[in-house]
Amino acid sequence: MTRRTIYVTESDLRRLSYVVSTELAVDGGASRHLADLVAELQRAEIVASDEVPDDVVTMNSTVVLRDMETGEEETYTLVYPNHADIARNRLSVLAPVGTAILGYHVGDVVRWCVPAGLRELRIEEVLFQPEREGVFSL
Repeated sequence: MTRRTIYVTESDLRRLSYVVSTELAVDGGASRHLADLVAELQRAEIVASDEVPDDVVTMNSTVVLRDMETGEEETYTLVYPNHADIARNRLSVLAPVGTAILGYHVGDVVRWCVPAGLRELRIEEVLFQPEREGVFSL
């Protein structure tokens, strides 16, 4: 996986910390995906919501991803686990790809292990970012 600086807003960090503690209580920390999210949060640069760059993937952002192997584009909204619905392109932050894109910029290529193997995705565009729209908590 690419190890560039990632950005997480203070409000996203608070909510994600709650998600982590709740999930730890449920599964005792057995989930690799949960461990991956914790690792990403620990290395993230934490910024105020009004200071996050416009091209960064934050929680509740809608993004266009390009699969580097197939060239296909997919559009997802990165959401908290209780709002996930892959049929509606609402991707949980606890899903491997959800954890992978959190905090990255447009143009970044993320490499992440998914059940089918290594996946390489480029963040093509942030169509919606709540912070850019002045919406700091959804």
